[in-house]
Amino acid sequence: MRGRPILTADAMRAAEQAAIDAGTSVEELMETAGAALAEAVYRFAGPTPALILCGPGNNGGDGRVAARCLAERGVAVRVATLSELSADTDPAPLLIDALFGTGLKRPLEANVSEQLSRLCNAAIVKVACDLPSGVEADSGEELGAVPAFDMTVTFGALKPAHRLHPAMHKCGRVVLADIGIATVGTWHEIGPPALPALDPGGHKYDRGLVQALAGTMPGAIALAAKAAARAGAGYVRVSTSKPIDGLPSAIVQLDHAPVNDERIGCLLVGPGLGGIPQVLTLTLTSKAPKVIDADGITHLGEPERLKGQDAIITPHEGEFRKLFGDLPGSKPLRALEAARRSGAVVVYKGPDTLVASPDGRLAFAPAAHPWLASAGTGDVLAGVIAAMRARGLEAFEAACAGVWLHGRAADIAGQQLIADDLADAIPEAIAAL
Repeated sequence: MRGRPILTADAMRAAEQAAIDAGTSVEELMETAGAALAEAVYRFAGPTPALILCGPGNNGGDGRVAARCLAERGVAVRVATLSELSADTDPAPLLIDALFGTGLKRPLEANVSEQLSRLCNAAIVKVACDLPSGVEADSGEELGAVPAFDMTVTFGALKPAHRLHPAMHKCGRVVLADIGIATVGTWHEIGPPALPALDPGGHKYDRGLVQALAGTMPGAIALAAKAAARAGAGYVRVSTSKPIDGLPSAIVQLDHAPVNDERIGCLLVGPGLGGIPQVLTLTLTSKAPKVIDADGITHLGEPERLKGQDAIITPHEGEFRKLFGDLPGSKPLRALEAARRSGAVVVYKGPDTLVASPDGRLAFAPAAHPWLASAGTGDVLAGVIAAMRARGLEAFEAACAGVWLHGRAADIAGQQLIADDLADAIPEAIAAL
């Protein structure tokens, strides 16, 4: 479940310094990185004539090594340094941006930005070294106009910007090269989950009971319940005062809410809840693990109500701000602060979904498809996470597993998906594991 490591710019510099202190020279690190860049570029673009733009720092050094390695393979390579970059610089079919990496904190100078855009527009294939120039490494912010690249080759560990909007959408395919640096930390990309094995002699409660609480909009809780069942919960029940049409017959509808049933593996509240805050209040009286989504988050009022609740909350940007206010810092820092304040695992949704734990762990979702931005997909995510929790995964791991399966199901369902398609694709996403 734990995927590729993610390090901030400062953490990456510390890792590099530790390698240097252990006896690896700066030149050796640069040689390894440049060779890795050349290898990735050659595999991606073949012997395409290349122009490499090299900045004054280590990023430029990596670019120069890559130029030499590509030339040794017979590639026609030209190098343009920052001081040489001008309107007279001729474009090439392959453009490699090695101007600035993780240390950039201000926009590119106007002329540099203009020439980089011009040369990228004229290229057939565009590759960035470490990060596209003009991106802030830790926040994913674009400090100015940033061209879109086909591939980004980074070293040692991913940087937050590779998985944060808007920068992530300018990186293209992200290739991580091992350059012999130890990268230890509590931030990582979400990888395929390791789901609990099914007991051949088990029964439905062993696989987990999800109790969902309905509200004024039954379609939303129906989607969430269906997703929970498709994600492998052994038993899904919906507490509803009015029968919900269209639910699979395997999902039991109750006219009462047994939130203190000791067999409950996870309570699910919020999808379609509407203006019934007392349903959330009832949920919070239960000792069962719980997933709180949508209107359930809105009705919390203050994050302190989650203390001691064994809860996972799944806010989008508006719900996050309503519950936690305008927290300072980058999205990763806001997510971690929200988890600390609430004591809950926070699934901070968006084009760059993050999962934050109160103990400081932070997981970044792989790049999500824009077609997930449609009604009901968040309800499906809440249902999948509830199933993962009911099946026995701990809260942080359940949230990460749900996010990964949700993204994989979107791959399977394809463009123009609706939330029903997403729920139906979950079994295939699990089978692919």
